[in-house]
Amino acid sequence: MKRSLAILVTLASGLVLSAAAQTSPAASAGPAKVAVIAFQAAVGQTNEFQRNFADLQKKYEPKRAQLKTMADDIDTLEKQLQTQGDKLSDAERASRAKTIDDKKKQAQRFAEDAQNDLTSEMQEVYNGVASKVYDVLASYAQQQGFTLVVDGSSNQQQAPVVLYASPSTDITKAVIDAYNLKSGVPAPPPQPAAAAPKPAVKPPAAQ
Repeated sequence: MKRSLAILVTLASGLVLSAAAQTSPAASAGPAKVAVIAFQAAVGQTNEFQRNFADLQKKYEPKRAQLKTMADDIDTLEKQLQTQGDKLSDAERASRAKTIDDKKKQAQRFAEDAQNDLTSEMQEVYNGVASKVYDVLASYAQQQGFTLVVDGSSNQQQAPVVLYASPSTDITKAVIDAYNLKSGVPAPPPQPAAAAPKPAVKPPAAQ
C-alpha cells in the first residue's frame, strides 16, 4: 500500500502569462521581464495542500490496515500449507492452494481499487489548490511587472528545460507565501520525514 502513495507528477510546458503582459503597466514598455517558478513544488508546499493531503492520508488509513490484514492472512495460510502439506491429501492441498490463490486475487483487486480511488482524490486535491495558486501567481506576476513566467519544475518531460536562472528570478517562495497569506490556512504541525505524492496533473491554463 505504500506504493499507492507514490504518485508521479508530470507537468506541462511553462506558464506564459500573456495577460500580465497586456495589463501590467510595467510590462507595456522596456525589455521583457522573466521569472521562474517550480509550480509543482509551489502547490505541494502550500499550507492548504499539506493540510488536505494529511486529511487524505487519514482517510485511507483503514484501507491500508485492511490490506495488511489480508496480506497477513495469506501469509499465514501459505505457511500452514508449507508445513502441513505432506500430511494432507492431494485434494486438500489443492483446495487450500485454491483458497490462497483466491485470497491473493481479492487482495490485488482491493489494492488496485484503493489505488485508483486515491489517485482520483489526489488529483482533485491537487487541482483544487493548483487553480488557486495559479490565480495568486498571475496576480503576483502582474504586480511585479513580469511578462513571462516559466515553470522550472525539474521533472517536466515535455516542457523546455531551464538551463540557467538567476536566483533573483525564482518567485516560487514568494508565491507560496502570498498564497498562504491569502488562504489563511495555518502551517500544519511537523510530520515524519516523507515525500508527499503528487498527482499526474497539469497546472491550470492561463486565462
